[in-house]
Order: sequence, then C-alpha cells, then structure tokens
Amino acid sequence: MYVCLCKGITDSQIRAAVQDGASSMRELRNMLGVASQCGKCGILTRDIVRDSLGSLAGNSDQLFYAAS
Repeated sequence: MYVCLCKGITDSQIRAAVQDGASSMRELRNMLGVASQCGKCGILTRDIVRDSLGSLAGNSDQLFYAAS
C-alpha cells in the first residue's frame, strides 16, 4: 500500500528499511524521502516503524536460548 504519495513510498519499502537498520523517522526520511514534502504520511509511517520494530524484537526473542 502506498504510504507517501508525494515520493511513491510503500509500506513494504518502509518495513524493508527498518529491517535494514532504520529505527527513526529521521533515518527513514534520509533513506527513502518519506515525510519530506507535505508530511501527511508521517503518522502512518511512524505506526509502521513501531510495528516493524516490535516484530523484530519479537523475532529476536526466539533467537536466544538458555545455555545449560
């Protein structure tokens, strides 16, 4: 789904950028240009970032295990 119509940025591109290490709106703006013109996509972008970071944190819990 398109999130930023001004720059043609999709939610998939935002999620991929978060997986590549972006963790703030500033980093996404620098990487993708999202929320750099009219700004109407900022709230949705922030929600996608939070959701993506939460998913990454949930996945990392599965990577750790107790050593015996």
